[in-house]
Order: sequence, then C-alpha cells, then structure tokens
Amino acid sequence: MTAPIRIAIAGALGRMGQAVAKVIEARDDAVVTARFDRPGATGEGLVSQDAALDACDVVIDFTTPASSVALGQACAARGGPALVIGSTGLAEADLAALALVAAKVPMVQTGNYSLGVNMLVGLVEQAARALAAQDYDIEIFEAHHKRKVDAPSGTALMLGEAAARGRGLNLLTVAQRVRDGITGARPTGEIGFSVMRGGGIVGEHSVSFVAEDEILTLSHSARDRGLFARGAVAAAIWVATRPAGAYDMQDVLGLKPRP
Repeated sequence: MTAPIRIAIAGALGRMGQAVAKVIEARDDAVVTARFDRPGATGEGLVSQDAALDACDVVIDFTTPASSVALGQACAARGGPALVIGSTGLAEADLAALALVAAKVPMVQTGNYSLGVNMLVGLVEQAARALAAQDYDIEIFEAHHKRKVDAPSGTALMLGEAAARGRGLNLLTVAQRVRDGITGARPTGEIGFSVMRGGGIVGEHSVSFVAEDEILTLSHSARDRGLFARGAVAAAIWVATRPAGAYDMQDVLGLKPRP
C-alpha cells in the first residue's frame, strides 16, 4: 500500500487553512503532518515554518502574496518540499519570484482550484476564439465577500487571460479595470472588468460576450469554500511526485497537454 502524501498547511489558522485540514482528514491518501501560521501566532499543534517543511512532502499555502513568495523561496533554498500556492492578489513581481522558485521545486499556482472554474476558463478561451472582437464585446463580472482584499479576483484575471489568449492578445493591452466619468465610446477588443464586494459571498464569476443582437454569458457560482480546499488537496497529491516546474490546475486535471 502506498504511503499517504504528507502535507503541511501554511496559514493554518485562516479559513482556507482550516478548510484544507478538514478535507485532508477525510482522505486516506494524504495526512496533515504539520500546521504553521505567521510568526508569533499561537494555537494548538502549530509548529515553526522550518519544522513544518522538514515534516512534509508538499505544503499548501493560502496566505498573502508576500508570505507565499517568502515560503516559496525557503522551499527552493532547501530543494523542497513541493508547493501548492493559492494566495490571490499576486503582482507581476510576485509571479516572477515564484517562477524562479518553480525552477527548483514542483509548484502548482493558480487563481482558483475549482474544477468548474477551470472548465469555465477553457470554454471562455474557445468562445473568445470563435466570436470576433468587432462583433462581440467581453465583460467579466466577479463578486466576493466583504473581507476580500484584492480586486479583480485572481479568478477574474484568469478568465480575462483566457479571453485575451483566445483572441491572440495580451490582456494588459486590452483590459479595462476601472470606468468612471466621461469614458468615451468603448474601444473594439476591450475586455472589461467589474467587481462586487459584500456580505459572505463565496465567489461568483461570469463572462459575457455582448453583441448588438444577443448576449452569451458563461458563469460559475461557488457555494462553499470547501470546493477550493478539495481542489488544492488534489493538486498537492498530484504535484508531490512531479519534477520541478510551474504547473496549474489544468495540468492537475489533465485538461492541458504539456510538451
């Protein structure tokens, strides 16, 4: 019988950290071997980051961009363990730093660990490829709970990247993330974003392709953050035995061929 994958949880006191622990407890192929949080945090069973990294095959991290980068660099310096990064709000500099980490250890990093969302990403790319920019405008809407600190969400940006990719464009050149005042007519090919924050919304995302005579909307609704935890744990079990490299959830699910 294969030994269970040993998983450490970063940000163990947070809501996602607790959700990840609950998912692992229900599985036979993985076990929580360490839990840690920010320096100085206290709680039953918490250990230091170094002790946690000594005790696991892979660490799951839903914390902050700065903490994720620091954790990744610590793993790279040691030559392991593998990483699953779920933090959102990563800036270009953070992503560049994590790319260097992935050259030394296997790492899954994505803006969303939901199976449904990753299917949505593929559908958005296909639709953007098929529906011409001169005929169909693209608008992305997302809604989350009032405690979320970044906007647009990492998932909304994933969807924007998929739409831009489908049209052979760089999202940075066509994204419109803020509209206010006299904005003028909409440029052809623009990809717009709008954001709602309030209450306890787990996550709502939709992508609309808007023509003069019809609107096609592709959407996903998250009902429980446990679905993200389940995806992250599946990613951890998958990546624990992979070579060093940068992976995403579509790799984990076998939805994207690799060279």
